[in-house]
Amino acid sequence: MALLSVLLSFLLVVTTHVTDAQRGPRRCLILTEASYHHPVRSPPPGAGPEPGDRAPAFQVPTLDGKFSYDPAEGSLKESLVIHAFTNKSGFLECLWSSESSLRSLVEGLPDRTQVLFLSLDDSAVSDALWMREQLHRAAADSRKEVLTQLHFSPVPVFALGNWISNVLYYWGCMGLNCGLSQAVFTSDGWKMPVIVKRLDARYDWLMGHWSTKTYQLADAGDGCEPSPSLGGAVAWVSEGNCSFFTKVRSMAKSSASGVLVYSLPGNPIQDMNCAGEECFFPLGIPAAMVHQEVSVAQALQSGKVVNVSFQTTPSPNFFIGIDQQGALAEMGWFLYPSFSFVNWQAQWFEFSAGLQSKLQSPATVIPVFDQVTMQGDKGAVATVELPSDLWDFDTLELDVSLSCPGRRDSSCAQWDHTVQLFVCCDQLSPYCNTELGRWITAFRRGTGHWLTDVSPLIPVLDSNKCTFTMKTVPWAMPWLASLNLRFSVSNQTGVVKLRPFRVMSLYSGGTFDKNYNKGYQPTKIPILSSTKKVELYAVITGHGSDENGCGEFCVTSHHFLINGVYNNTHTFDSAGSALGCTMRVKDGAVPNEHGTWLYGRGGWCDGLQVDPWRIDVTKQLNMSDFESNTIVYFGLFNGQDPNPAQKPGNIIMSSFLIFYK
Repeated sequence: MALLSVLLSFLLVVTTHVTDAQRGPRRCLILTEASYHHPVRSPPPGAGPEPGDRAPAFQVPTLDGKFSYDPAEGSLKESLVIHAFTNKSGFLECLWSSESSLRSLVEGLPDRTQVLFLSLDDSAVSDALWMREQLHRAAADSRKEVLTQLHFSPVPVFALGNWISNVLYYWGCMGLNCGLSQAVFTSDGWKMPVIVKRLDARYDWLMGHWSTKTYQLADAGDGCEPSPSLGGAVAWVSEGNCSFFTKVRSMAKSSASGVLVYSLPGNPIQDMNCAGEECFFPLGIPAAMVHQEVSVAQALQSGKVVNVSFQTTPSPNFFIGIDQQGALAEMGWFLYPSFSFVNWQAQWFEFSAGLQSKLQSPATVIPVFDQVTMQGDKGAVATVELPSDLWDFDTLELDVSLSCPGRRDSSCAQWDHTVQLFVCCDQLSPYCNTELGRWITAFRRGTGHWLTDVSPLIPVLDSNKCTFTMKTVPWAMPWLASLNLRFSVSNQTGVVKLRPFRVMSLYSGGTFDKNYNKGYQPTKIPILSSTKKVELYAVITGHGSDENGCGEFCVTSHHFLINGVYNNTHTFDSAGSALGCTMRVKDGAVPNEHGTWLYGRGGWCDGLQVDPWRIDVTKQLNMSDFESNTIVYFGLFNGQDPNPAQKPGNIIMSSFLIFYK
C-alpha cells in the first residue's frame, strides 16, 4: 500500500505539469513558432554504453509497482526489451493503433521476455495508461497471462534518472521507419511551415523515395480514378473508397511525383501496403500517409499554392534490448509497424542463450579464426593443427560468428552474400578444397552466431595440419570472421556407433536454365565390403532472379535418383513466401535486418547457416555388389526442367555420399 500511495502521488504531481495530456496520443504533430526546434545532436564517441556492454541495474516506477532489473541477482534467465514511445512518430502511432500489431505482441511474445514501456514525451502519464489499455484490450480474448510480462512507466524518459535515457539518445534513431519522418507544408502568407508526422508506404511494396526537393501539392479527391495531368505535383488524396494500391496507380497514371494520403477525422495513420495480386504490379512513385491538416486543406480549396517537402529528423532510439546474458543489444530495423519485430528479436535472444549453453558442453576446441577480417579475393585464411586423436571423435561442429568492424549495426556490410568455408589438408588429396560449411551474411546486422554439425565430413580432414579458407564475393564490405572447430563424442548409448570413413563427391550446381540438367549423368556407386551405412549429404542454395524469381524466390526441387527407383527429393517450399525466414529466427536467423530478410528463399535465409540435407539411403542400395548401384541428380521448377526467358538464376551445390563403418 505504501508503494501504491507513492506512485499515486507521483502521478498527481506529474499530471499537474503535463499540458494536453489526453487518454490517447495526439493525432497530429503541429510545430508552431513557439515549439519549432532543432534536432538533438548525437553525443560524441565514447559518451555512452555500446551494444555488447553489460547493462547496469536499474529501477523505475510503473503503473503496477516498481520494476527492477538487477543482473547481480543470480543467473539471468530472461531478456528485456525497452520501448520508448513518442507521439511525434507516425510509425509508432500506427504500431500502437493497428490491431494486428497489438495482437502479434500479446500472442507471440516469448515467455522469457519482459517489456518495459516508456514515453519520451511530457504526456508520459496518459501515454502509459493508453498503452496499457491498448494491450489489455488486445489480450482480453487471447493470452491474458502475457500481461504479467508487460510494464508501463508513467515517468518520462527525460526524468528517469538512470542510464536508459543516455542509451536511447546516444544510440539515436534515423532511417527507414526510424527517427521522425515528416511532411513540411509551406504557402505564401504562412508565417511558419506546417510540419506533420508521416508514415511512408511499405518499403518492399513502393521502393520509390522522396527526393530532397520541394514539390507542389495538388488536391486529387480520393485518388481512386486518374485525374487530369498533375504535372509532377504530389497528389493530396483522402483515405477510403478504394485500396492504397488503386490510389497510387491512378495518381501514377496522372503524372504525379508521389502520393500523400490523409486520414479521415478520428482515424489513425495506417500501414500502406498492397494486397494479394496487387503486389505483383510494380509502381514507381513514393507514397505516404499523414493526418489531414485543416490549414493545408483550406489553402488548397481556396486555390492557394501549397508546397510540400519531406524530411526525417533524428530522434532517440525507440527500442533497445538486453539479452539473457545481460548485454545491451540493438533491436534492428522494423520494416513495417508491427510488434512482430519485437517478438522476433526476443526469439533470437532465446536462440542465443541456448547456443551459449550448447557451447558449454564438453569438446576439444581448435581455434581457426578470431575476429579476422574477411574481404577481397583471399578472404580469411588460416592453417591449424588438428587433434592427434581425431579419429576418436564422431562429432564435428563449426562454431562460426560474423561481426562488423564497429560495434553498431550501422558499421555492418550492406547486402546479403554467400559465405563458404573450404578446407585443404593435402594438396594431392581428392578432398582438397572441399566445402565444409556455408552461411549467408546478415544485411546490416552484426550479431550472427551459429553452430553447424558437419560430422559426416570428418574424413576430408585427412592430415594433421589443414588450411581453412572462408570467403565471400570479393566486392563485399568487410566482415570479422571467427571460427572454432568443436570435436566431441556423442553420448548415444545402447546403439552401435558407426563412423564415416569415406566421402564421395557427387554433383555441383550451375546456371538454372534449360541446359541445367543436361550436364548430369548417372554415377556408379562403389561400395566397399566394410560399409555398414550410406548417407546422402548435400548443401544446396538457389540465387538470382529470373522472371519467375528463380532461384532465390521460386520453389525449386532437387532430386537424387538412386538405382532408377528411389527419388530422394529436397524441395524449397517456403521460397517466395512473405514470412518464410521469420520462421527460422528460432534456429538462428538474424532478425530485423535491412532489406527483405523476412521472405522465404531457395534453401537459405539472410543471417543463417545453410543446414546440410542428410538422408540415409542404405536400404536403397544393393550393399553386396561393388558397382551395381547408380545415382543421378536433376533440378526442377514447377515439376519441369527450368526454361527462363531472361536472366537465369543459379544453384550453388555441394553433394556427397558418406560411407560409414
